[in-house]
Amino acid sequence: MKNDGIQGLPILYEAKIFLEEAGRLNPGPWINHSKYVAEAARLIAEETEGLNSETAYILGLLHDVGRREGVTDMHHIISGYNFLREKGFNEAARICITHPFLVKEIECYSGKWDCSESEIEFIKDYLRNIEFNEYDKLIQFCDAIAIPSGFCLVEKRMIDVALRYGINDLIIDKWKSTMEIKQYFESRIGKSIYTLLPGVIENTFAL
Repeated sequence: MKNDGIQGLPILYEAKIFLEEAGRLNPGPWINHSKYVAEAARLIAEETEGLNSETAYILGLLHDVGRREGVTDMHHIISGYNFLREKGFNEAARICITHPFLVKEIECYSGKWDCSESEIEFIKDYLRNIEFNEYDKLIQFCDAIAIPSGFCLVEKRMIDVALRYGINDLIIDKWKSTMEIKQYFESRIGKSIYTLLPGVIENTFAL
């Protein structure tokens, strides 16, 4: 049985089971982060004509599911992709690859390149041969406004990631792309995205 938004997704119950299982294998703050990404995606999709809010929620839950393999960096995107592909969920697998690449260049990745040469070539080729769709962009943006304690202003998350993983030559392009996605969805819904996210101000400023 598949979700009715796009093909190649588990149903919501299955997605929750996958995340719970991953959390048992590799507990950590990434679980709550994933849940907030999912909730942000659902809230924005509900206001965006043509998007399925349950599809968005499922993709948000599963974007980091590759962390089930343990503490890894870039490799979690390959692990998540392979895990979901093996179960027949190709569209869910796609989000594991696309979510960190706000610029379609592997060099924009923030963090350690702990993939094999063949895996790196696979990621490069994958990015080269797709065009980001609205769900890709939505999860990319929601990944940039969700921390384990809730929603935050995107600038806070940008700095948080830069401080933890360092910066690279494409960081400005990546930040520009993030802000362009924000503007895109705000133009689609006709208001600030932050009006949809409960607690965003309090969580950003620890009020």
